[in-house]
Amino acid sequence: MSESDSTALVRFPPLEHLLHSAQLDGSNGTNRVLGGRTQISATTDIAAIQAWLARFIDSPNTFANYRKEAERLLLWATIAMRKPVSSLTHEDLLLYQYFLNDPQPAAQWVMPAGRKVARSHPRWCPFAGPLSQASQRQALIILNSLFSWLVSAGYLAGNPLSLSKQRARQAAPRVSRYLDDEIWLEVKRTITELPQASEREREHYARLRWLFSLLYVCGLRISEVIDNTMAGFFCRRGNDGTERWWLEITGKGNKTRIVPATSELMAELQRYRKEKGLSPYPTSTETTPLLLPIGHQQRSLTRAGVHAIVKSVFTATADRLRATDSENAWQAQQLEQASAHWLRHTAGSHMANKQVDLRHVRDNLGHESLSTTNIYLHSADDARHTETELHHKIQW
Repeated sequence: MSESDSTALVRFPPLEHLLHSAQLDGSNGTNRVLGGRTQISATTDIAAIQAWLARFIDSPNTFANYRKEAERLLLWATIAMRKPVSSLTHEDLLLYQYFLNDPQPAAQWVMPAGRKVARSHPRWCPFAGPLSQASQRQALIILNSLFSWLVSAGYLAGNPLSLSKQRARQAAPRVSRYLDDEIWLEVKRTITELPQASEREREHYARLRWLFSLLYVCGLRISEVIDNTMAGFFCRRGNDGTERWWLEITGKGNKTRIVPATSELMAELQRYRKEKGLSPYPTSTETTPLLLPIGHQQRSLTRAGVHAIVKSVFTATADRLRATDSENAWQAQQLEQASAHWLRHTAGSHMANKQVDLRHVRDNLGHESLSTTNIYLHSADDARHTETELHHKIQW
């Protein structure tokens, strides 16, 4: 297949720009409630999906994930099945589940290995490869939510996914996507051995130390790094009279939590702010992003930019390990597969392994929001700060 043929084959207009004929736009879908009362004004599948997505516009991460799964289904239905989404049956959705396990033909549906491109790129494809079992389950949960909502809105007569076998919820598997102590030491070594001769090299080094400190000590998500500011740091006196620093983070689902800002983290903050020409401590009204570009710009980095920074450290560490000793090849391979989110799993795993109370690990990572009552239970917060301070250290 030539380059031009391949490009033509995998061109997928964004959901908002898709134009379907009357046979494929869903206006006459076999699962439509035609002539009945609907609670939305949509008359086509794309408009109905957009109405559903509009509910999540205030949660960018949720919106992006839900849009991705709806768009994948829409493209598969209209291209592979030659059906509108509103004509899909239970049997069609079973075929779609098999498709998620191995999207074929790969030349049409899967981006070339190692060449993941932006959604706007003409060579973008809906998949980077077969979905894992966990990703398949998540896709079906999202699509079930979509179909259920469209039924409630009076757009669809029934939910074709509701007939699928409901599997009993299994215990969550052990987290495997994290860095063990030995590999984590090598990652830190890559950063600490960076050159610092020039001003730019020193700033690059300071930014990496600060970023990896945030991701590891606080267990932050990338989105939380780029969406929060240094005004989130505050000091509070505990019930025992000890003053402790905290970092207030607004994260997934617009939920706010406070994370212990240990003495180690505060030292790294002062180091980073000094390198950027800032005062040692931020003010409560400061708009400085948690992470800044190299140079004098006062703006947040993009999600892709932070991912690329973290990935570059992992890649450099993998290259060094592979060049040093062939016995380290398995470590290098693991690092090449790692992403920034692995550091969040690493933080949780290391805290748990060092016997930090699992309730404190849960609250540090924001797996569940604190109840309203806990706003007043500062003694529990103090115990969480003490245990995190004692057991969870980056140790540069």
